[in-house]
Amino acid sequence: MPEPSATADAPADLPPSSPEAGGLLPPELRAWMLLLAATGAIEQQLRSVVKKAFGVSHDEFLVLCLLADQPGTGGLRMTQIAELLGRPKTRLTYQVACLQHAGLITRQSVCGDKRGVEVTLTDKARRLLTEASAPLAGAVTDALDHAISPAQHEAMCGFLPHTSDTTDTEHADTGRDDAVRKDAVRK
Repeated sequence: MPEPSATADAPADLPPSSPEAGGLLPPELRAWMLLLAATGAIEQQLRSVVKKAFGVSHDEFLVLCLLADQPGTGGLRMTQIAELLGRPKTRLTYQVACLQHAGLITRQSVCGDKRGVEVTLTDKARRLLTEASAPLAGAVTDALDHAISPAQHEAMCGFLPHTSDTTDTEHADTGRDDAVRKDAVRK
């Protein structure tokens, strides 16, 4: 039987397996593999949206996302960004230089630490992130829709048991109930 193949529109699904069915992977490791497949599908789907909206690479976009997630107009030190992304500092220095050249971030020395450098988003980057939020969210949803089947979603919930144990009242605070959240992940 031929193995499923991945295309730009529909990445290959992992074949169904379980320890009871003769598979060797425990549910947690299988869920990890599903998470990696979903992450790859999202990255692939986002690449063109990111390039069109920002003119930067996916890795550079991840730096923008980290900065956008900071409260107010706060920034992050280069060392924090490198740690959070699991990237070597030398590679990050290049990415930050590209983002600065594009007018999307600023760099400044940290007061009291001559070696420390803090990076913050520019107003241009904030505007572009706001404008691109719908297409970016759509790309993530589309990628997950193609990458994770309902059965794989259940396997993922087994990997993250706290998400399957949440109650509707916990989601009421955010305006989303469990059924809506699960349906969004499946789509």
